[in-house]
Formats: sequence, C-alpha cells, structure tokens
Amino acid sequence: MLNLDSPAGAQADQRLRSELILWLVTVRADGQPQASPVWFLWDGTTILVFSQPNAQKLRNLAANPRVAVHLDSDGVGGDIVTIDATAAVDPDAPPADQVEGYLAKYQARIQALGYTPAQMAKGFSVAIRIRPVRVRAF
Repeated sequence: MLNLDSPAGAQADQRLRSELILWLVTVRADGQPQASPVWFLWDGTTILVFSQPNAQKLRNLAANPRVAVHLDSDGVGGDIVTIDATAAVDPDAPPADQVEGYLAKYQARIQALGYTPAQMAKGFSVAIRIRPVRVRAF
C-alpha cells in the first residue's frame, strides 16, 4: 500500500508516525461529508482512532464505512498525504490507556488537558480501525 522505498512513501510513513492530528472524513446519512480532527496511531498498516461513544462519526461509519483521511500540508501546499480507506469500530482493540504507542504519543497532551490516561480512555472509549485502500503522497 504505502511504498516505503519511494521518497514520498517514506516521508508519508514518517509523518503518519509523528503528526499529532489527522483529519478523518466520514459521510453523514444525508450525504454531507464531515471532517473531524482526531488523535491517531499509525502502526504501518492501519490507523487507530478513539472516539466518544455518541459521536456523529460513529453513526456515519455504521451507515458507510468508506472514509478519507489526510494530514495538513507543510503550510505552502507540499508534503501532502491523503488516504482513501474503510473504517469500522474495533471491539477487540484495548482501551486507549493500554495502547503503549498511543500513550507515548499523547500522554503529555492528555495531562495538559487535566485528565489522566484512564479518564481519557473512559471518555473516548470506542476504538475505530482505519484500513487504507489507496495512499497518495507528494
């Protein structure tokens, strides 16, 4: 999927591992796209996101699992990463506070918001697994 042998693919992989915010685009029942900034963890194959249980994005995914995700550009239109994917709730994923890579990435930010990892995991208790179908990086 992501060609790590190409400079663009290697750069996209690095950005997916280090960026803090990913834009997740789902589609509402009325056809309106909905973009949501989310925290995420890229494992080289899939993207893991945690959601609040009553979020609109979960209703959207239940009706239509096709999504798009993207990172912000470098500020001048370069370093683009967009991904067409499918997404679904992952009932087998551990809670966010038990995912080592997720905690390493976001623990300081969780604490800066005044939460413990356990409190954040309780509030954002639904895991979403995103599986890329097509990656564009340039």
